[in-house]
Amino acid sequence: MRKLAFFAPLGAVLALAATPALAEPPTINVTLGSDLQTKVEELGDRDVSQQATRLVGVVQSTLIDRGALEGATIDLILTDLKPNRPTFQQLVDRPGLDGIRSISIGGATIEGTITTADGQILPVKYDWYSSSLADVRGFGTWQDADRAYRRLAVNLADGRYVTR
Repeated sequence: MRKLAFFAPLGAVLALAATPALAEPPTINVTLGSDLQTKVEELGDRDVSQQATRLVGVVQSTLIDRGALEGATIDLILTDLKPNRPTFQQLVDRPGLDGIRSISIGGATIEGTITTADGQILPVKYDWYSSSLADVRGFGTWQDADRAYRRLAVNLADGRYVTR
């Protein structure tokens, strides 16, 4: 029995040594473009900063899940952002808006650069907006912006950096 007890820790050490080292996940930075900065007061600082954080999360999780752009630095600029429903700040500023029934065409425009692990700099451009009010589905304020983030993330993982 004692001979077998020696093999259990040895097996664990060998299993850990045999696993490949985890690749470095991409670093993602998001800033606001000058046009969007002028709209922050209208949309609300909280909502805009949450959207910048959401963009980082969606892109990073997609790239990690797909093992894409490992070790890269991705600098994204959120240049435009349109909600599907009024933001909290818009409801405060215009009490006549209905937070449930007021809908609009939403989406986002994102630009930036990718600096790959080997130092190559690649441009990024993507935008997506609903084409009509009939396309507005769901009840989220940022439903279409979130769809734009997810589509951008998939495009980046697939190597399509500039799409319009």
